[in-house]
Amino acid sequence: MSQKYPDVKAESAAFDAEVKAIEKWWQSDRQKHIKRPYTAKSIAALRNIGFKTDYPSSVQGRKLWKILNEHNANGTYELTFGTTEPLIAKEMAKYMQTVYVSGALCGHSQAAWPGEDHADYPADTVPSVVKRIFNSQLFQDQRQTQLRMRFSEEDRRDLECIDYMLPIVADADMGFGTLTGCMKLARSFVESGVAMVHIDDLAMGLKKFANGEGRTIVPTSEYLQRLTTVRMTFDIMGYYLPPCMMLEDKEQFINSVVDPRDHPYVLGATKVVPSFLQALATGRESGRDYLAVKKEWKASAGLMTFDDAVKSQADSEDQYKSYEAEVKGKIIALQDRRAIARKITGKDIMFDWELPRLPRGQYMWQWCTQAVIDRAVLAAPLGDVTWSRQDKPNKKDMEDFHSGVRKVFPNRLFAFGYTGAYDFVKAGYTEQEVETFPADIAKQGVVWQVQPIWATQGLSLHAKQFAEMFKKEGIAGYMRNVAKPAIEGMATDKYGKPTSRGGYLADAFFDVVDGDEITEVA
Repeated sequence: MSQKYPDVKAESAAFDAEVKAIEKWWQSDRQKHIKRPYTAKSIAALRNIGFKTDYPSSVQGRKLWKILNEHNANGTYELTFGTTEPLIAKEMAKYMQTVYVSGALCGHSQAAWPGEDHADYPADTVPSVVKRIFNSQLFQDQRQTQLRMRFSEEDRRDLECIDYMLPIVADADMGFGTLTGCMKLARSFVESGVAMVHIDDLAMGLKKFANGEGRTIVPTSEYLQRLTTVRMTFDIMGYYLPPCMMLEDKEQFINSVVDPRDHPYVLGATKVVPSFLQALATGRESGRDYLAVKKEWKASAGLMTFDDAVKSQADSEDQYKSYEAEVKGKIIALQDRRAIARKITGKDIMFDWELPRLPRGQYMWQWCTQAVIDRAVLAAPLGDVTWSRQDKPNKKDMEDFHSGVRKVFPNRLFAFGYTGAYDFVKAGYTEQEVETFPADIAKQGVVWQVQPIWATQGLSLHAKQFAEMFKKEGIAGYMRNVAKPAIEGMATDKYGKPTSRGGYLADAFFDVVDGDEITEVA
């Protein structure tokens, strides 16, 4: 049997050296702001000691980190969009610094069975798309290098010299379930060549779009476990860039009240009424609409948070202020809040968060900017970039969120995603403010900005317009409207040959195998 170590002392020495190397790495300028809830010894014990793998993701992660911090220092930003298509990523390299791969877009275009943004596609879907784009980046870089080396320095000044190796940011959705599932997903991303992933705080399988229910988040503790799992996996692999976190905006439900940090925002009934489930059953029997029943029930139940219930049932403003002084800014579970309220008001405050529960068990949730800030502050030490999803560009929410997090972490980096349905005018923005919006939020630290699912609008629109033209004008229209401008805009060498053709690289392989040198063109 082959022995890995000659004796246990050699094994201990190798382990101790690994621990010291990890501790030194964690104290570097790049890593020291990350707060890990585990030790270097634990990570060393989970590593393949003596078999180090250098992942391209680390190179791309460091490159992205440099890009983002330069933008932060300069008050500028990177604005990019999402794609699943390598040929589109190739063209993006001429104008963008990064590429984004959206889970929603992959679900629409890459899954065997397409679907909406439910993360119900196989867990390896997005990593496989990242890998394909990353491989195409390597190909384009390789093709360009060997081509340029065939020309003199003087001629190369007029040739394209594009950095095709754009860092890829990818969507890890909800981590795909279990702790080990999340760990395997993170590993797949690192092996794919990704530069950064983001992972959100939504509950698996409870994302609604069309029935008025919206999104459901997980408890704070579960979200922190997801982030810690990704961070742990990256540390085990020696990967350099921690995850970006996405915190959902305007969520309506939470699937568990296990974490007292969430209790201030859970809604409960303050009146004695039948449960929401009973109201739904009665409504169905009479053929009433779900949303109408829900709206009526919420009004009849006096739905509010426990703190608001105390305020509404206290005998005086002073009573509530006394209660507020004991709970504000502290982690206090509902049971203890009840006791404090009883001591101060002399009443058992009517509040029942079980009555509003939904058919799938979720509790109703009171969204507010402070709730998102609370989570962002707790999650920040595990990653580098914070992303709060906002379906509508509310001015006050934007300012309050980013300034609120930066009060705790003054140099925090942020990401922001633009949906395709933003109505800036309805949100109170002038046309000039829309023009300067990306630059304005960059001043708040929003250094990475993305339109995540451009293909569902932009690419679809272009395809529709082309199909209509092609139907009417045929191949003559194609030559006139597509081929001619494409050829005219194509980079060529001094002999008029397109430089982007992969045939150059294939021919180079033949030449080298035959013993011919890749030399300057005569």
